[in-house]
Amino acid sequence: MKVIIENALQNSCNYAEYRAKVTQLLAEGKSSGNEQSEDLLHYSQLNEVRMNRLDKTLVVPEEVKTTLGNLNKKYIWLVLAEGWCGDAAQLLPIMHKMDEVAAAIDLRIVFRDENDPLMQEFLTNGGRSIPKLIIVNADNHEVLAAWGPRPEGATRLIKEFKAKFGVVNEEAKTELQKWYLHDKGLSTMEEITKIMLALD
Repeated sequence: MKVIIENALQNSCNYAEYRAKVTQLLAEGKSSGNEQSEDLLHYSQLNEVRMNRLDKTLVVPEEVKTTLGNLNKKYIWLVLAEGWCGDAAQLLPIMHKMDEVAAAIDLRIVFRDENDPLMQEFLTNGGRSIPKLIIVNADNHEVLAAWGPRPEGATRLIKEFKAKFGVVNEEAKTELQKWYLHDKGLSTMEEITKIMLALD
């Protein structure tokens, strides 16, 4: 596992670099990842707009700032993502804002399709669901915890939709985006901060 983590860290980028790479691909008419399609390109374009908005509007509550600002150990947040992923577009800006208020955290992002060995270690119910946050000890690169691909409320929404209609369709995706909009990142911040407190 340590070798997989270290290889992924070598392939990783910071938030600004991730945004720049995805923007560059869009300028070339491409989405990130191995698969290219009109749909994925469309989702990537939507996500670009979403992330720009979230970068401007997200606010980290004072208690989260205080908790993360007082962490004793050093951590790497290694996140698997892709530009076309709606959940990643909602959650990466939140993680970035949390990283900004915490000197002890270094956020690193890797593209899922370029880092399959890492993805295979962190499957969700056998699937390659993203984003996946892997919390790593910065000193020895030991994996301490993992979180994702969604906060509990969003997971529940999709689960219930699937149970009711048998599929996750466009309507489900719209409902999910509304959930994220109303939540303003608070559930995600709360869940991840709770993990960090337990580790520290």
